[in-house]
Amino acid sequence: MATTALITGASSGIGLDLARVHASRGGDLVLVARRRDRLEELATQLHEQHGVSAVVLPCDLSLPGAAEDLHREVVERSIDVDYLINNAGFGGYGLFHDIDPDRHEAMIQVNVLALTKLMRAFLPGMIALGSGRVLNVASTAAFIPGPLQAVYFATKAYVLSLTEALAVELAGTAVTVTALCPGATVTEFEAAADLEGAGLFARGAATSMDVAETGYRAMLDGRTVVVHGIRNKPIPLLARLVPRRLAATLAMKAMQKS
Repeated sequence: MATTALITGASSGIGLDLARVHASRGGDLVLVARRRDRLEELATQLHEQHGVSAVVLPCDLSLPGAAEDLHREVVERSIDVDYLINNAGFGGYGLFHDIDPDRHEAMIQVNVLALTKLMRAFLPGMIALGSGRVLNVASTAAFIPGPLQAVYFATKAYVLSLTEALAVELAGTAVTVTALCPGATVTEFEAAADLEGAGLFARGAATSMDVAETGYRAMLDGRTVVVHGIRNKPIPLLARLVPRRLAATLAMKAMQKS
């Protein structure tokens, strides 16, 4: 029986490649993002290539009430979601006090509130059925403070902490929740967050497909946290060993533009 994955932020980057990975395994999809045209193009492509069903639900998760509206539409369409993949998210570059506060609010709305509300909406059904998977796309940013992207790093720390807590709560339910923590990745995120030229990306970045495949496998395996990339693996340990102020200072150097 085909499983259905609801993927937010599915119009580009990691979310788009997660959709491709799921479809390649014969899974149906609910594709969520702001850009209807991109979603419809992807839905057509995946149906033609893999014969899967892909429902397109355009949604701007930065708007209050959007997560609730999305869940309501899924229920009204009688779609059973087996895998919830919270991929939507964005950042912003600059000093905290210089960034438009509306951008910070939208970032928290998407990265934190929408993710939280979608899990709260879909988890009870998964628990009742005795099966389900949740994949939350966090970041290696979750492990350390991040000057020049202070709010973004803080939102990803929230995602990681919430995922780890829920993994314990859900033990024994046959429902699992996984946090995927990639480092620099080639997606539209870099341009959207004004990160072109930042040292973090100048040292090289992973492909979104490689990140997606890693996260998808970890989700199926029920792992709680997966850090993508060999050079990123030491970050959680270093984050515990290095004083927080020093970690923040090093993170700021990595974020500075040449």
